[in-house]
This record gives sequence, C-alpha cells and structure tokens, in this order.
Amino acid sequence: MESLNDWTQNIEKKNHQSVAYIDLAKAFDSVCHNKLLLKLLAYGICGTLLSWISSFLSNRHSQTRIGSCLSSAMLILSGVVQGSYLGILLFTVLINDISDLFSGDACVKLFADDVKLYSKVCTNPDSLQEGLNSIVEWSHTWQVPISESKYFQLESVVRCCIFYS
Repeated sequence: MESLNDWTQNIEKKNHQSVAYIDLAKAFDSVCHNKLLLKLLAYGICGTLLSWISSFLSNRHSQTRIGSCLSSAMLILSGVVQGSYLGILLFTVLINDISDLFSGDACVKLFADDVKLYSKVCTNPDSLQEGLNSIVEWSHTWQVPISESKYFQLESVVRCCIFYS
C-alpha cells in the first residue's frame, strides 16, 4: 500500500516512475549460517542466545519420503527452517539491511524473499540502476543469490515498468 501511495503521488505530480521487482533465489535455503551469525552479533545478540541459535542451525538433517521410500539423511549446510517462526525471523535479520543501501531518490520495500525497488526518473535517472547494482553487490557479499531467470530480464522489466502520467 505504501508503494502504491508513493507511485500515485509521483504520477499526480507528473513525475515518471520506474520500478524493478527482484526475487531472491532459494532465499531461505541459501542462508549462510556463519554470515547470519555475524549479523546477529552486529544486532547485539550474543552469549547463550547466540549459542542457542547456532545450535538450532547446525547438525540438521533432511530426508525425503515418496510413498514408502525414504531417502538417506543428508546434512543441511545452509538455510533456515521454512515455515518456522524462527526461520522467518532469522531470514528477516539477514536481509533487513538491504534498505540501508538506499538514500535519496530510490526506495526499497522488502517482503519475504521479494525486493521491490522504485524511484522517480526525473530526479536522477540513474538511481534505479545504482540501486540494482547495490542489491547485486549485496547478494554476492551475503551469498543470497538473485533468481537468475528473472535477473537477466531486469533490464526489460525496468523498461516495461516505467509509468508515465
């Protein structure tokens, strides 16, 4: 709703609006435990709580059942438990600093593994591209890949999503 409100105000002011949608690929599965623990430390989480979270993330195994067949157990080396409250919270901690990458004309909105980036074209036509570059750099640093099938289409998506009044 906040994005829609921003876009509506920009269009009413006769500003051109550009928007890019970014999907983080296998986001919950790709969370690097060590990097997540570093972010938790940066938020001031330490001691027993940090040890408990580290224990929660480590030595987890997964199996798949199809009918009566059960695969062998595999050690899970990355990711957070999907569908758990703690998994959602930990993933949010990991990606929450994406919004710190932006100031000025570019706005970013986060929801689960989706990132929405938008800016007014008239003020700084390069701000959207600069924002996209920042998100790509962030994704490499924190090992959270951007969905490649959608990533290669970003340029055309950006062109298609420019709103004109």
